[in-house]
Amino acid sequence: MKGKELLKSWKFWLLIVFLIIAILSINYQFGAEGAVINSIEPNSSAAIAGVPTPSANTQPTGKEVITHVNSQEVLNAAGYYSIINTLQDDQTFTITTNSDEYTLLKEENKPIGIAVDDAPGSNIRKGLDLQGGTRVVLKPDEQITNDQLTDIMATMANRLNIYGLSDVGIRSASDLDGNKYIVVEIAGATKEDVKEIVAKQGKFEAKIGEDVAFRGGKEDITFVCRTDGTCSRISRCSEVSPGWNCQFEFEISLSPEAAKNQASITATLGINTSTAGHPILDKKLDFYLDDTLVDSLNIAADLKGKEAVNILITGPGTGETRDLAIEDAIKARDKLQTVLITGSLPTGITIVKLDSISPSLGHQFLSNAWLVGLIAVLSVIVVIFIRYRSWKISLAIAITMLAEIVIILGLAALFKYNLDLAAIAAIIATVGTGVDHQIVITDEILNKESSYGTVKDKIKKAFFIIFIASAATVLAMIPLLWAGIGMLKGFAIITIIGVLVGVFITRPAFGVMLKAMLKE
Repeated sequence: MKGKELLKSWKFWLLIVFLIIAILSINYQFGAEGAVINSIEPNSSAAIAGVPTPSANTQPTGKEVITHVNSQEVLNAAGYYSIINTLQDDQTFTITTNSDEYTLLKEENKPIGIAVDDAPGSNIRKGLDLQGGTRVVLKPDEQITNDQLTDIMATMANRLNIYGLSDVGIRSASDLDGNKYIVVEIAGATKEDVKEIVAKQGKFEAKIGEDVAFRGGKEDITFVCRTDGTCSRISRCSEVSPGWNCQFEFEISLSPEAAKNQASITATLGINTSTAGHPILDKKLDFYLDDTLVDSLNIAADLKGKEAVNILITGPGTGETRDLAIEDAIKARDKLQTVLITGSLPTGITIVKLDSISPSLGHQFLSNAWLVGLIAVLSVIVVIFIRYRSWKISLAIAITMLAEIVIILGLAALFKYNLDLAAIAAIIATVGTGVDHQIVITDEILNKESSYGTVKDKIKKAFFIIFIASAATVLAMIPLLWAGIGMLKGFAIITIIGVLVGVFITRPAFGVMLKAMLKE
């Protein structure tokens, strides 16, 4: 009879429905193996072979997973990189995933272009604290509007996408004083990467004397070549003292307006003779990035007053060895190409806070957090049993606690929310608050001296207390959404979600379960 009464309750079935949705959303993968593809570098061997870049909206378990390189099985990310490092230059090899097969070429001094990680065990997304990476809090140097803030974030996102970085989060934030900030979180990126890509205004200007011929961005530049070996290349390397110097070059196309502007500037210039005996204009074309001179080019005399659309951009790369010089040239080229494509930010940016967490430290944080959570749950169950001397009550509270945890994690997976340490702390705090509410319900049901006669009336009284306490908790969390430039936002959001799940789903189901278990 007790089981039949429980199965007739809509509150119990509401809990079951949410548990099923949560389990399907988490999609736990037992014994997951392989290397999941996180991103593909543009114009790399992988991109040319047709390996697709996963969308930011793709669930972790929905991404392609590399299972074999040639005939060798790939068990994890370390195994993938170990196999790739054994490949010879100019060697063709095959990558097999769980959905397709690709043929790639290992080119000299050029990466494959695939960023991988261990195959995900579920759709639960780990935040920066748990997977490692860099978080930077940026503040515009000037007062800007919300539209300008949106433009800055869009430009940053475009830069990071072009640069080939994955698992990127960009969001706006504000403090209690109303100051605007931008928070950028990049998994696997170093502090240097973030400083170069997002923390600089990225103002590119091509000047002839003091006159600006054209600027970076879509208004002046219609095309930037990024195809290696054709119109973008490392042109030459030479040994200098002390080390090596390499030169990169790539072609760009100017808009008709920019070409006219350059023609009007060169029309008034005089003509000189270069050291090689070639006629050139008496002023050079100077390239400035963030007001720093990058390179200077002689302008051929036959371009005087001519609307030249195609321009060759060059720049240097240096290093102790030839390979390091090539690597530096490629890095400088990619940065310059990114700025030319995306243009400069509307205003300068200042770094307010910059944190970097290693992946190994993130894994340790995660392990410790779950261990603490497990100890807390077991401790609560033991204390509850000692308090009531009833395995039925302990079982009902244990089931409710685990259900709350699963539903919160399922909702986080469903809505693609990254869990960080603050969010895990919120889960533990929410479960603790839930136990407190369940004790209120239990005590009210077991209180024979209560003026409320029926069990139903006692549960109503308990829920009145619970609703008041939960409303106070939600109101207390609202200021945390903005406090600390939104760094406590994860704690506030998960706490609010946990309270709502408890009040409307798990607490009512707990009351029904406890009533059925204790009914004589």
